[in-house]
Amino acid sequence: MAESGYYNAQVSRIAREAGVADGTVYLYFKNKEDILISILRETIGEIIDRVQAALTGLEDPAEMLHRLVFLYFRGLAETKDLAMVTQVHLRQTNPDVRRKIGDIMRPYYRIIDRIIERGVERGMFRPTIDRRIARRMIFGTMDETVTAWVLTGAKYDLVALAGPVVDLLLGGLVRREDERWRREPDRKESLG
Repeated sequence: MAESGYYNAQVSRIAREAGVADGTVYLYFKNKEDILISILRETIGEIIDRVQAALTGLEDPAEMLHRLVFLYFRGLAETKDLAMVTQVHLRQTNPDVRRKIGDIMRPYYRIIDRIIERGVERGMFRPTIDRRIARRMIFGTMDETVTAWVLTGAKYDLVALAGPVVDLLLGGLVRREDERWRREPDRKESLG
């Protein structure tokens, strides 16, 4: 699927790559979609398990966030084919497949939520932070960083970007000594 794309990957070719007969594939999987979901459940599940284990016992939200980003980047850097599938080919699948992928990613989103909650509890993050936006911002930044890495041919060290990504997520765009950004937005302000 990484080589041909989801739509161009044929079950017969998948069977050939696995060293089994086409019929054998259908003993275990209903269709190509089922194969894809199974692969993602296993590989993304392994990344999630590594992250959960690495976060056990940690209290510092900044360290937790750094480990989360580092392990996500490392997991995808180690399996470039998985990165290609998740960042490029999955975006072209039907809504049902994307929904199933969302279910696979839900435990990862809960980890991000836990880090945000810990940051709020420890006073590192603002108590008024919109947690859904924060989760989307964190995962979206990670996702876009991996996508850019994949689309440029994985020509640089993705894992080395974990520190700068976390620094930007935690510090934002303003200079640390500039406190003007701390103003709480007026809920009535218009964006347009």
